[in-house]
Amino acid sequence: MDSKPDLDRFDSRRSTAYARNGMVATSQPLAAEAGVAALRKGGNAFDAAVTTAAALNVVEPMSTGIGGDVFALYRTADGDVGAFRSCGGAPADATRDAVREQMDGDASASMPSDGPLSVTVPGTVRGWERLLDDHGRRSLAAALDPAIEYATEGFPVSEVIADMWTVAETLFDEDDAREEYLIDGRSPEAGEVMRLPDLGSTFQTLAEEGSGAFYQGDLAERIGSAVRERGGLLSADDLDGFEPEYVDPVSTTYRGAEVYELPPNNQGLVALEALNVAEAIDAGSYAYDSAERVHYFAESLKRAFHDGHHYITDPEFESVPALGSKSYAADRAGTIGERAGDVSVGGPGPPPEDGDTVLLTVADEAGNVVSLINSIFGHFGSGVVVPGTGITLQNRGSSFSLDPDHPNRLEPGKRPFHTLIPGLVRFDRDREREDWAAFGVMGGSMQPQGHLQVLANILDYDMPLQAAMDAPRWRYLEDGSLAVEDRFPEGVLPKLARRGHDVTVCPPTEFGGGQITRLTEGVLAGATEPRKDGTATGF
Repeated sequence: MDSKPDLDRFDSRRSTAYARNGMVATSQPLAAEAGVAALRKGGNAFDAAVTTAAALNVVEPMSTGIGGDVFALYRTADGDVGAFRSCGGAPADATRDAVREQMDGDASASMPSDGPLSVTVPGTVRGWERLLDDHGRRSLAAALDPAIEYATEGFPVSEVIADMWTVAETLFDEDDAREEYLIDGRSPEAGEVMRLPDLGSTFQTLAEEGSGAFYQGDLAERIGSAVRERGGLLSADDLDGFEPEYVDPVSTTYRGAEVYELPPNNQGLVALEALNVAEAIDAGSYAYDSAERVHYFAESLKRAFHDGHHYITDPEFESVPALGSKSYAADRAGTIGERAGDVSVGGPGPPPEDGDTVLLTVADEAGNVVSLINSIFGHFGSGVVVPGTGITLQNRGSSFSLDPDHPNRLEPGKRPFHTLIPGLVRFDRDREREDWAAFGVMGGSMQPQGHLQVLANILDYDMPLQAAMDAPRWRYLEDGSLAVEDRFPEGVLPKLARRGHDVTVCPPTEFGGGQITRLTEGVLAGATEPRKDGTATGF
């Protein structure tokens, strides 16, 4: 049986993009163009990454922004591989008892999914500045310039983003937020020009004064007051002194490639364990259009998910097992059979499915390759908008548990379990040639699932980059069911059901948003997510 897929049925009708000087891939065309412009003006991939991320804060504000966190994986032009984490922790006053007290003393309460109690310290602004200072060629002010222009002069809203924007109509109940992000009480329509003047003014302040203006002084006080006045626990003191950090990436090999991910408190180990288990059971040997392929990859992922969401937490508070090791995967592979199985290890499975973010990937002619991911978590994050600033604060604290025995229990200063995982891969790692890619698939718990599927599409089934993004996806859901797109070949879904999977068909918007840029011997290639508004563009 021919194991390769029929690429003609993947329906984005896009080709992989190629260039020589620079390549940017992300979820909104104006933001991608801003990144390419930074490259044309002498910036490198790090400059383009921050410029693109800042523009996305304006043109896709429900997904990302300076009220959230930022992470990166990169390979520099001189060959260094690095990981960067700019992620704030819980407020100093955020004890489990304090949260319950704010929730009317309910001893059975869980962390709220949004609102002021879900706000953690934002890491984005200081993270952007640090990346530029350490690796870029241009200033923070230069990187913010396109975002300021889009916010103050206006930009036409793209189609998918217009649909995502509608949540603001019910989420925001305060005049400041509604005036900033709605037009006469409604969300903007596709093609309608939107301005965000308060956000533009805040960006101008940061351009003139640097990241210190966010973490100390008047703006920090306004952020703390906005949270406290609404019943939250974050204060200006929590922002003061925050610093990003460089961490050692974690990695594994799969089909001759070396795959790099972020360590805990991020869920990169989930992706590595899934790859290792899939390799151990040779999931990629089954025909692409077969139910067996989906079954064995999904079972690999399920085990990694249950392990990761039981053990992964802030390693400064509790140790995390070596979930990404080949030996650990070998034990887990032995539990996989021909039918869907119960894989719980006594902890929770995947988190709730709600979650959004932005991912961008950049490569330049010098050899820098960057995968950067930026998020405020849920649509418009916590729903708390700092009055007069346009800053929407993240709800990343909703990932904490109020169970005192849970590894990810809430504690002051602790960083939450983080879904965000940019990806980096070196193809043909044993050969002496330059072949690197920055990649990722955003979307809460879809992220490691997307990493597994996109990499398998490329490494097991030899797909071009764009086809690897276009291919129909599956998703293991919080309730244990297996969601699939409706584009799988006829007969696959009933066969999965007969193997014991609770199969449900979901719309394309439920399967994340991926980007990839690849550098191979001086040629740059890029592909973008067909389920989003984005583009891959180069020069």
